[in-house]
Amino acid sequence: MSKTDQDKKLVEAITSMDEDFAQWYTDVVKKAELVDYSGVKGCMVIKPAGYALWENVQKELDARFKATGVLNVYMPLFIPESLLQKEKDHVEGFAPEVAWVTQGGLEPLEERMCVRPTSETLFCDFYARDIQSYRDLPRLYNQWCSVVRWEKTTRPFLRSREFLWQEGHTAHGDAAGAQERTILMLNVYGDFVEEFLAIPVVRGQKTDKEKFAGALETYTIEAMMHDGKALQSGTSHNFGDGFARAFGIQFTDKDNTLKHVHQTSWGLSTRIIGAIIMVHGDDSGLVLPPRVAPTQVVVVPIQQKKEGVLEEAARIKDALERKGIRVKLDDTDKSPGWKFAEHEMRGVPLRVELGPKDIAAGQAMLVRRDDHAKSAAGLDCLADTVAGLLEDIQKDMFDRARAHLESHIYEATDWGTFSNLVADRPGFVKAMWCGSALCEEKIKEETGATSRCIPFEAGHLSDTCVCCGKKAQKMVIWGKAY
Repeated sequence: MSKTDQDKKLVEAITSMDEDFAQWYTDVVKKAELVDYSGVKGCMVIKPAGYALWENVQKELDARFKATGVLNVYMPLFIPESLLQKEKDHVEGFAPEVAWVTQGGLEPLEERMCVRPTSETLFCDFYARDIQSYRDLPRLYNQWCSVVRWEKTTRPFLRSREFLWQEGHTAHGDAAGAQERTILMLNVYGDFVEEFLAIPVVRGQKTDKEKFAGALETYTIEAMMHDGKALQSGTSHNFGDGFARAFGIQFTDKDNTLKHVHQTSWGLSTRIIGAIIMVHGDDSGLVLPPRVAPTQVVVVPIQQKKEGVLEEAARIKDALERKGIRVKLDDTDKSPGWKFAEHEMRGVPLRVELGPKDIAAGQAMLVRRDDHAKSAAGLDCLADTVAGLLEDIQKDMFDRARAHLESHIYEATDWGTFSNLVADRPGFVKAMWCGSALCEEKIKEETGATSRCIPFEAGHLSDTCVCCGKKAQKMVIWGKAY
């Protein structure tokens, strides 16, 4: 066995994706030290490497929100039951997932309170007092927080009883303003996920069965994982004036009449980190897009005890930092092979290798994480070369993910083809639908596929529903999902 093979075995093996995708995912999140299990059942510890990813998501997304006029606020963690009950459909939608607090200190509470599963009712209660005039509108607020939903089956990032997210809640003077904001925020999510995370998405509208409890309309971005399953990656909801009527949120308009506001809500959570892992990862571990990677470049000195090697490696690190690149110098006493395998497993987008022979030749070796391509770069222009290569990696990762998505979207115009595709071809299936919830439920029961969305660019495949054969109303993307 070669020294390189021995070094690679020093980093714990990760289950092959093709052998067991679920176990591969668990191996990656554990061995890349993104999360750890907790003594609190169903909840996870997000370790520094995982939280650094969330911080980068948060920083970029927050800037994009603020560019549209959104301001950050913070609402209470607890919601009194009487407040929650004001919106019946909303309560019924979340009832199975709500965690209740019934005692404070040593005394039972006069009224039980839930730990927020989402904050619509809190914002509505606030807006009812805060909004009085058309001059107060629109209200464009967002909060970064955690929420609790009592999930029965949990998996790190994808589904846990407590998770981190942001939830935007806006109020508008008319229906048009609310609808415009709903679509705007969906596109903020779509652009962010594609441009920053290199994950292509399908944008569209949820069916009535799949829309958010209490919403007039729900819109979604759907991403496809490596195994062909969908992951709902961000949603935006138009509430109309339903919540406003339930909570009495009124304002005096310019014509001196009282009107109800129209509201929106939109959210993206830490499950997007699960998407990054499952879209880009490989059998060696994480593969991180440069724009979201906490460490974009790692400099690995070879024969670092030789004179001048560590000094030149440090100079390279400084030059890259001046270029605005997030860089780490690995000058630990581990062997180079161990370092290579470890940083590959952690998904660092680019590795700079530098040894005495490289210095003598006035160059360093650059190794990409995404496709393992290796190239030499002159030391005198290394920072510019690295910056350009990081942009190439970002683009190439998106292009590969988009090719995977497009090659795993199929079309069906009859039930036999549809059911066979769902059973035999991991991915999405485009098919026409009559609009009946009964057909939607039958498809789920018999194939395991759910309606992911009615895409904005829907197209037309046939005149009949793929399930019942009656007149079709919409083209829907169907698929199995996390």
